[in-house]
Amino acid sequence: MNTLDKLKVLADAAKYDASCASSAGAKKDSSAGKGVGSTGGAGICHSYAPDGRCISLLKVLLTNVCIYDCHYCINRRSSDVRRARFTPEEVVDLTLSFYKRNYIEGLFLSSGIVRSADYTMELVVRVAKLLRETHHFKGYIHLKTIPEASPELIAEAGKYADRLSINVELPKQESLKKLAPEKSVQRTREAMNTIHARIDETQSIRKELRIKKSRIKKPSYATGQSTQMIVGADQSNDSDFLSRAGDLYGNFKLKRVYYSAFSPIPEPSVVLPLKSPPLVREHRLYQADWLLRFYGFSVDEITTKNDPNLDLDIDPKLSWALRNRQSFPIDVNRSPLELLYRIPGLGVRNAKRIVRLRRHHAIKLQDLIKLRVNLKKTMPFMICSDHNPAKLELSSEDLRAKFAPPPEQLELDFTATPIVGKATTIQAKVEAHHGEF
Repeated sequence: MNTLDKLKVLADAAKYDASCASSAGAKKDSSAGKGVGSTGGAGICHSYAPDGRCISLLKVLLTNVCIYDCHYCINRRSSDVRRARFTPEEVVDLTLSFYKRNYIEGLFLSSGIVRSADYTMELVVRVAKLLRETHHFKGYIHLKTIPEASPELIAEAGKYADRLSINVELPKQESLKKLAPEKSVQRTREAMNTIHARIDETQSIRKELRIKKSRIKKPSYATGQSTQMIVGADQSNDSDFLSRAGDLYGNFKLKRVYYSAFSPIPEPSVVLPLKSPPLVREHRLYQADWLLRFYGFSVDEITTKNDPNLDLDIDPKLSWALRNRQSFPIDVNRSPLELLYRIPGLGVRNAKRIVRLRRHHAIKLQDLIKLRVNLKKTMPFMICSDHNPAKLELSSEDLRAKFAPPPEQLELDFTATPIVGKATTIQAKVEAHHGEF
């Protein structure tokens, strides 16, 4: 199999992994004349950094051969798919040649498990090491690490990568035992803790050297880690996913948790569902995830024991507001920033702008219009100088009906065979006996 055929197989096999964001990638200066590539600039749009930079990535597997038999994975041991395998040198050559053609600005590398976790992790690290040390590649590198590998190899991967990620896959150990028996939540947490400890250690050393204004070269390490969970492959509810995400954000300071809606794969295992969950469920989980990360919500506020799943018709913030009408309306001229975050339709940026603006004059609707606030959603929940929603007397039911999506309109199918009901049958009998009357 030539390199192009391998690329077709292994690039297609990598499409199921969503945790390839490039946020927080450090800019490396290659203007001195030594080195290839840079995480700055723009190219093919694959992912975005927080500052708006577009990072184009070569997203590929080192191999889709795997000794694990995870039921939800198309590359599992028992799957009948075409197999291929790159050598580390081939991945390095591809990355450099694609960069020089301005196709990419970085590499996202994952792999199936061959021989053992340590053997595979050594190959993955070798790719990054060759790029950094032999070819002085300054572009973005994201490595998918293997939780079953030794802590030393996982720690070494961070020396050459901008971002590391380990997929949790499923939020509960019971589900992993059923669908991915070789994997463990505990081992994944231990690997994440290894990465988190090295990131903290490196940041502390860099801070100390910066304070002392030392000329000693500052150590470099991955800027963060991320993970991915599959939604709809097991019976886990949305509360399970958000609880696991909250645990990872709180204990290991993950940059992102990605939620990937399960999609049926060719020749699926019999233990998997026959159809994928609605994509809107994935969307609602991302919205709830933002409430956890940026808006100060807790998992218990977003989901409840009676309703462990998110409302698919309206966003989680609006759903919380409708369940807690006693907390509204909120006065945008007097309330603290933390309460402004709770107003549906009001984002973090605009909430901070309002706090700065109200120091100079009272906030009016015209000010909110200039800030491009979504007034349709915010007005029932907030008070400003020239607006008080108490006079509208809108109930939670009325508000839900207002913001819920309209019912889908059925299309008439004139080619379908009409269904004969009771009325049609009676009419046919009358017409059949018309001559007797």
